[in-house]
Amino acid sequence: MDDQTLHDDWETRYQNGQTGWDRGQISPALRHWLNTNDLKPGKILVPGCGQGYEVIELVKLGFDVTAIDIASSAIESLKSKLNEENISANVIQADLLTWKTKKRFDNIYEQTCICALNPDQWSAYENKLHQWIKSGGKVFALFMQTHRSGGPPFHCDMGEMEQLFPDGRWNWNSRSGDRISHPSGWEELAFILEKI
Repeated sequence: MDDQTLHDDWETRYQNGQTGWDRGQISPALRHWLNTNDLKPGKILVPGCGQGYEVIELVKLGFDVTAIDIASSAIESLKSKLNEENISANVIQADLLTWKTKKRFDNIYEQTCICALNPDQWSAYENKLHQWIKSGGKVFALFMQTHRSGGPPFHCDMGEMEQLFPDGRWNWNSRSGDRISHPSGWEELAFILEKI
């Protein structure tokens, strides 16, 4: 699928409200990581930022935020919210899998991106995450648990996630993951993965 077709597909989803991963507010997992100081201000990437609730919160707390999404309406909505708050972030409309940057991030907040990607793109996405983050940097990940076929959002089976983010490239903070309820009735499993 070319970039224009991919953009149009996601734009249609946003226009029709087909965004089952969007909780409509900041995730309780992010709030927890901020409150426990697991996530400290620095350069952070928010891939697949969507409406950008977390982007707003992170900017307010002093993070240097780069937010990226392919859907133009999501990007315009985020830019509007940033303007209303009189704050700024580096907001980019692009396909993550073709986006290039020389910048390396201290952390990546991965909430709704991997579950939005087709599973055949997951390996390429993991490679991008590994490129984008500094050694010792952390990916704050929420893996969607839909327990159904199809998507988006796609079910992130933990056996597949452990293979996707293997030992030798990533250190997992635990193998159990905190369970975070989602307004959709699904849940997410929260993990911190550190790049080796």
